[in-house]
Amino acid sequence: MTAELVRGQNHPLSQSRLEIRVSAGTPVVTVAALGDEDGRIHGVEWVAHPGSPTRPGLEVSRQAAADHRLAVDLDALADAVHRVGVLLALPAPAGQGPTRFGTVAAPFVAVTGLDGTEVASYTITGLEAETAVVALELYRRQGVWKVRAVGQGYAGGLAELLTDQALPQARQLAGSIDQAVARGLARSVQAPPPRPSEDDRSRRAATPAHHPDQGGGTAPQGTPGPVPPAYGGQPAGPPGRGGARPAHPGGAVDPSPATAGGPIDYSHPRRRSAAPPPPPPTAPPAPPGQPAQPVAGDATGWSMEERLYNQVWGMFEDLARTTAAYRSAVDFAESRMDKELEQVLSDPRNRIGGQGDAAREAAGARQAELVDRAREALDRDLAQLVAEAEVVEPALPAAYARWDNPVWHAYRVPMEIPMALRLGDLRLPEADRIRIPMLLRLPLERGLWIDSGRTDALDESFTDAHAMRRLAMEAAVAHAARLLAVHPAGEFTVHVVDPAGSGAQPLVPLTRSGVLAAPPAQGAAGVADVLGRLTQRVDLVQMALRGSAADSLPPGFDTSQQLLIVNDFPHGFDDRAVNQLRYLADEGPASGVHLMMVADREEASGYGPLLDPLWRSLLRLTPVADSHLADPWVGHAWTYEPPLVPPGSQVLQQVLTRVAEARRAWRP
Repeated sequence: MTAELVRGQNHPLSQSRLEIRVSAGTPVVTVAALGDEDGRIHGVEWVAHPGSPTRPGLEVSRQAAADHRLAVDLDALADAVHRVGVLLALPAPAGQGPTRFGTVAAPFVAVTGLDGTEVASYTITGLEAETAVVALELYRRQGVWKVRAVGQGYAGGLAELLTDQALPQARQLAGSIDQAVARGLARSVQAPPPRPSEDDRSRRAATPAHHPDQGGGTAPQGTPGPVPPAYGGQPAGPPGRGGARPAHPGGAVDPSPATAGGPIDYSHPRRRSAAPPPPPPTAPPAPPGQPAQPVAGDATGWSMEERLYNQVWGMFEDLARTTAAYRSAVDFAESRMDKELEQVLSDPRNRIGGQGDAAREAAGARQAELVDRAREALDRDLAQLVAEAEVVEPALPAAYARWDNPVWHAYRVPMEIPMALRLGDLRLPEADRIRIPMLLRLPLERGLWIDSGRTDALDESFTDAHAMRRLAMEAAVAHAARLLAVHPAGEFTVHVVDPAGSGAQPLVPLTRSGVLAAPPAQGAAGVADVLGRLTQRVDLVQMALRGSAADSLPPGFDTSQQLLIVNDFPHGFDDRAVNQLRYLADEGPASGVHLMMVADREEASGYGPLLDPLWRSLLRLTPVADSHLADPWVGHAWTYEPPLVPPGSQVLQQVLTRVAEARRAWRP
């Protein structure tokens, strides 16, 4: 399975002879720079470029082109070489300034075997004024080669990039590369125009009559909805089966002030413009006039995991659209009845007697008929969705499956990080039988807030604040266990801060299994120690990334993703600790440090607006079912249901035990 990397993520390499393929929408120059154990480039002889395309174990293209293939033989590299950096630059046409990456398609880089099988890929997004970029690097650590997505751009072109790599005669080398490129630029090949995307599904539900961002304006049927923001910077996903890009199940947002900002687009260019067709259905063809039998994994995608991910997202789209159409039809029926009654009863002579009663009865009958027809259409669509859910749910991998799915009984610690994680289910009141998995893209781009305060879903009889805190902590443990379960051994580390020790009982599954990095920190000293170490970690990673020296981190540095569970906030936190939490929430995800707060916002109100940015940066989840998530596409209030472990089930403990065993076996 191909590992689709994001910036900073790495992946092991099991082969020594590789190809690195570069695709862009315009001619680019590829350069490969060899580095020692400290990442230093000792001289121009350590750089393969169009003017000197071959080095021992390395060969690059002789000219600028829209598509490149670099050959790498890791076994043939000199013993002193520990890093191979792949650099891309836009050539400067004669008499003109260089084009910036922000005006062209995002470059795509893939590491493949000699047979063409992709090992890892990376789409370099977020570039603006840059004209050169360190795309990725192959590096050797403790005798094992890995690939890391870098994506570090430079507005000053190759000269600035090579200077930053501490290369002697960097500007002279950049000039010679420009001359070599100028001689062969006329022979460079433009990439063909992208092919139009294909609809992966023929089924479309009716488009709602009103878009929430258009003030009740009417949209014709089939009009794509607006591109929605996705929470936590998560991508909204690939094009949907209705032809639009609606909100993904993981794209639901909290309509409260805790809503985050705009999206980060990780959409793969090839997924968007030349996605493979769905696999042929395995179910027998449906009789004429009947809907096709649903098949698990019949959406587009490059793997079964991606096809199931896209299919779940398509189910979310279909449910949102058909429910919006039903609500719009009901509103129209009621509005039409009111208008008819107003016209008939505007004459005082018709308000009494038989005429008035007959008018009311006729208007009510027409309203009921319209509602019945709308409900019939809704039930027909819901029946198809229910049938689809019945075949999709059992086929989901562990990362997407509920805790009661039999897939967990055969659980094994994975070798690769999945593309998404299930955080619960979403449903609508008109379709109570259907639960849509709420999938969150990995790696996390936003922390989580498990709300331990009172919610609107609780009736007045539920007044025990301690019970609510316990439920919130149990939900946090279930989320943390799932995150641990879907990551390879040693790739995810969990810390817990529990100042007063109030979460000891819910934390038993984590503490008993031994999956925590250390026992839960208690007291002011424990809080300060954990927050100080994680804050320092973020600072070190940021400095290393800014200096393009990620391999220069201190010996023994834990490169795994880090999760900090904070219980009972704000009890036991001073002003310094609060500021460190805000820092981790804002800067931590980009450096692999993620926050999971278990807190009641009202209890933290004493800090005033100081904590507002903290709440806005986190995705609010509840430990009980609550209608607090809204998709920004049609504006439905979705009921979120947390991923509860079945009562009496030992699945959580069994999974954590296997995770702990894999961690012990992984440790050197």
